[in-house]
Amino acid sequence: MADSQPNNTSGQYDLIIIGAGPGGYVAARRGAQLGLKTALIEKDDRLGGTCLLRGCIPTKALIHAAEVWQMCSKGARTFGVTVEGASFDWAKVQKRRELATTKGTKGIDLLMKNAGVTVIKGTGRLAGPGLVVVSSGDDSQELQADKIILATGSTIVDLKGMETDGTRILNSDHVLKLDHVPTSMVVLGAGAVGLELASVMQSFGCKTTLVELMDQVLPLEDPECAAVVEKALKRQKMKVFTGTKATQVEKTDDGVICTLENAADGTTQTVEAECLLVAVGRKPVTADLGLETTAAVLDRRGFIQTDAMMETATPGLYAIGDIVATPQLAHVASHEALVAAGHAAGKPEHPIHYHRIPACTYSNPEVASVGLKESEALAAGHEVKCGQFPFSALGKASILNEPHGFVKVVSDAETGKVLGVHMVGPRVTELLAEAVTALGFEADLATWSEVIHPHPSLSEAMAEAIAAAAGRPIHGG
Repeated sequence: MADSQPNNTSGQYDLIIIGAGPGGYVAARRGAQLGLKTALIEKDDRLGGTCLLRGCIPTKALIHAAEVWQMCSKGARTFGVTVEGASFDWAKVQKRRELATTKGTKGIDLLMKNAGVTVIKGTGRLAGPGLVVVSSGDDSQELQADKIILATGSTIVDLKGMETDGTRILNSDHVLKLDHVPTSMVVLGAGAVGLELASVMQSFGCKTTLVELMDQVLPLEDPECAAVVEKALKRQKMKVFTGTKATQVEKTDDGVICTLENAADGTTQTVEAECLLVAVGRKPVTADLGLETTAAVLDRRGFIQTDAMMETATPGLYAIGDIVATPQLAHVASHEALVAAGHAAGKPEHPIHYHRIPACTYSNPEVASVGLKESEALAAGHEVKCGQFPFSALGKASILNEPHGFVKVVSDAETGKVLGVHMVGPRVTELLAEAVTALGFEADLATWSEVIHPHPSLSEAMAEAIAAAAGRPIHGG
């Protein structure tokens, strides 16, 4: 746990940040690097926010453990390897998850200490222009700064009539603390969070039912990618219902009974399970921040409105991360932090290109994307040309025994400019970095198709999809 720095007792700072998640702590680090006397306020016992403590890092630790278990229990025999008596210890799986989180929090503590950031534990609240009151128990203190960055993040959304209790009706926080693998689970919401946790539970032997209101799993992703994932989930014996909503949940002595309604025809059915996971989204933490003492404007959903430099309607007051209406992703929050802190220090900053934000889902198979989907490109008025290449045609995918999925490149037919890249398959969350870089440099097909990719590698699917979009397919049709 980071301690407050003893040399800042006056309560006067150049920059104050409320919230120490991937937005807040990055803003603090950058502010200090730019010479600002900086204070970071965090109400949690540890730094890191939802991403590190209850989100990105712990869930990915569980996902990797599930992959290892699947390889030992089933997959290894494909490669001529026999793992006798394979079993898993859920308590050790959870301990490993916690170790990943602990290492991360200690790393952030050290970053703050080395940067000279004052870390103050408590709940921060705006109390007027340039004023923040920090409360901790019965104690409080007032801090002052010309520049303030709000980075209070988001919290889990409850559904009316399906309020979580941590026993029968769970949220993602509860899943990370389970002391056993449930025999069965219904998961409401097939976005990234719901899909990833459903995959983990299914991998460890929990009979999982996935329910999504929209017509596809991963509603924000390319429909063809989503279709590959849904087919894979069903192949893994998971029950998947799309275009379906839960209308009622009844808690029993030993589980839940969920009533599901098909949105198209109104037919209903019931599913029984040990527990229900509600994973239908997150909402911004902007209540009780003291925003009424400022000119900052909230939209109807509770998000704070900002300009391109992340500054609110109150000069010197910034908002970043999940409390603004931008993608609720850790890497978005961190980049917004750099913009806000730099601007607060008087440095020139470039606005964020939100249409180039990478998105990753660590399911099996993985999904990754950046830029416009084909439908979005058409709606924007582009004459679209796409190139696609399947992993099944790659030697490396065959070696890994992961032939499912493809890489799809969306381009402007007239200019050859790459508009988006969408992938589903093995390790695509790592392959996406190339596409993000290419879009960042506004690459066109002619330039990108000249880049040589190593053989044998999964990255060859990218090269082949680019060649196909450019009208020069080599191994594809």
